[in-house]
Amino acid sequence: MTNGMREIRLEKAVVNIGVGEAGERLLKAEKVLKMITGKKPVRTVAKTTNRDFGIREGMQIGCKVTLRGDEAMEFVKKALYIRDNKMAAYSFDPVGNFSFGIQDYTDFPGMKYDPEIGIFGLDVSAALGRRGKRVQIRRILRAKVPKYQRLTKKEGIEFVKSKFGVEVVD
Repeated sequence: MTNGMREIRLEKAVVNIGVGEAGERLLKAEKVLKMITGKKPVRTVAKTTNRDFGIREGMQIGCKVTLRGDEAMEFVKKALYIRDNKMAAYSFDPVGNFSFGIQDYTDFPGMKYDPEIGIFGLDVSAALGRRGKRVQIRRILRAKVPKYQRLTKKEGIEFVKSKFGVEVVD
């Protein structure tokens, strides 16, 4: 019998397209995310000003969709299949979360190239965790999660290998 609190799970997957400018390209990126995920995207805002790129603080520069539960699992499986079920070890952070990019949205099954939209790449970030992590996030009675309850990079890699059948390359 295993302890349910020690079980690792995919908490959420965030699909992001960074455009770098507001306007028509941002609308096209939103359209792409809606086609791929079936969810309405949320716009992301620049936190700082960067004159070299012509970005001002507060300017809308991208869009994202957050998926949770079974939707997140299915999307990550599809996205990893596009990557030939291979990931680099540096894609994992010290607490087991992982991120990777996809070059073109037309790689997804059922997606065709639309000359009106063009080519858009996207980033997928997945957050892993164990039950009880909410204790460090909630507003009332916030507490630290003990070290044995936190994930490590090694555990994150093992989870991805077993759950998604991914080969992790160094």
